[in-house]
Amino acid sequence: MPSRRGFVRMSAGAAVLAAGAPAIARARPRVVIVGGGVGGLSVLRALSGDDRRRVDVTLIEPSTTYTTCFYSNLYYGGFRSLEVLQHGYRQVAGLAGVRVVHQAATAVDRERRRVRLADGADVPYDRLVLSPGIALDYDSVPGWSREAADVMPHAWKAGPQSVLLKRQLDAVPDGGLIVMIAPPDPYRCPPGPYERVSMMAHALTASGRRNARIVILDPKRNFSKQPLFQQGWEAHYPGMIEWLPPMIHAGVSRVEPETMTVETGFETYRGADLVNVIPRQTAGRVAVEAGLADDTGYCPVAATSMRSRHDDAIFVLGDAAVGGDMPKSAFSANSQAAVAAAAVIEDLLDRPAPPARFRNKCWSLIAGEDSVYVGGRYEPRDGRITQVASEISALEDDAATRRTNYADSAAWYLGLTSALFG
Repeated sequence: MPSRRGFVRMSAGAAVLAAGAPAIARARPRVVIVGGGVGGLSVLRALSGDDRRRVDVTLIEPSTTYTTCFYSNLYYGGFRSLEVLQHGYRQVAGLAGVRVVHQAATAVDRERRRVRLADGADVPYDRLVLSPGIALDYDSVPGWSREAADVMPHAWKAGPQSVLLKRQLDAVPDGGLIVMIAPPDPYRCPPGPYERVSMMAHALTASGRRNARIVILDPKRNFSKQPLFQQGWEAHYPGMIEWLPPMIHAGVSRVEPETMTVETGFETYRGADLVNVIPRQTAGRVAVEAGLADDTGYCPVAATSMRSRHDDAIFVLGDAAVGGDMPKSAFSANSQAAVAAAAVIEDLLDRPAPPARFRNKCWSLIAGEDSVYVGGRYEPRDGRITQVASEISALEDDAATRRTNYADSAAWYLGLTSALFG
C-alpha cells in the first residue's frame, strides 16, 4: 500500500498526465545544511552514501578550518595543542553528492525556501538544517563590547580568541589576578567555564605560579558538577580559586577594559592580569533573524524530530535549539543530528524514521588525569525532550576511575572528529 506522501505524489502525477502534459522527471530533493560543526556534519554523515546519491546536499560553512570549542580548555592547561583541535573539510568535500560552500549564510527566505550567501547568491532547499551554533551578546556585560573582546577575551568561539586567552594566561605573574565573568543560563557547555578555570589553575600551578588568584563572578546560584569541581579545586589548587554566586558579589555593574577593572555590587577588582568575559548567548544570528527563535533567544523544536516549531521545512539542532532537558554540548548535537537526519530522510525519501532517542555525556578535566563526567538519556515526552536517566561521577571515585574517564573522553573526541572530518 502506498504511503500518504507517495499517494500525494502519484495523485499529482496522474492529474498532470490526465491534462495531457508530458511527464517530467522530478529533480533530486535538495538538503542544505548551515553550519559545519558537530551538528551540521553529523547530519551530513548520517545521510549514507545511498541517501546522498538520491538527494543533493550542500554544506554552507564560512570557515575552511574548524577549531573545536569542546576540548579547547585542555589547550589552556597544556594538555593539547591548538593544531590538534583544528580540522579541515577536504574529505567532506570529496563525498559523493556533497557540495561544500565556504561562505557565510546571511539570511533565510522561508517563503521561497532559499538561503542567501554573503556574496549575494541564493541556495535553494527542500529541507534546511540549521546548526549555526551561538551568537554572543556583546551588550550583556556593561562596558564590554566586540572591540573590548580583544582585551578581555571570551574564547567561547574557538580560534583566534583561544590564542589570545592562552597568551594572556601565560603572562599572568605569580601573585597575579584572573577574573572570570561566567554566563547566565542557558549557554554552550554548562561545565565549560569551570573546566576552563581548572585548566587555568593547572597551568599556573605547573609553572610555579601558585600564588595567583582566580575569582569567578557567577550570575547563577549553582553550576554543573559543582560538588565535583569544588572537591577537585580544594584537592589540587587549595586557596587559588574563589567562586562567588550572585548573592555574594551582587552582580557585575561594569567592566573597564582600559584599566582591566571589574566592578560588582560588592567589590571592585582593579588591574586584573586577565579578565575572561563569557557573556549571555543566543542561537546563531541567521536562525534568530529567520524568525525561528522564541523569547529565550533559542529555537524551539519538535522533540520527535528537531523540526522547527515555526517552519516544517527547517530543522534546528545543537547549541541553537531549545533542547528541553538536554544541555548544549557537542555530544548532544551529535545525538540530535541522528534524529534530524532520520526525519529529513522520512520527508524526502519516504523511509520511516525510528522513534527519537537522545543521549549526552560530558567530561571535564580538573587536573592531570582527574576527569569527571555527567550524562543522561532523553526521550520525547509531553512535547519536549525529557531526561529519563542520568549518570554522574561520584565524589568517592578513586584515581584509577578518574584516569579511565580521561581516557574515555580522549577516545570519544578522536572517534567523533575522525567520523565527521575523516
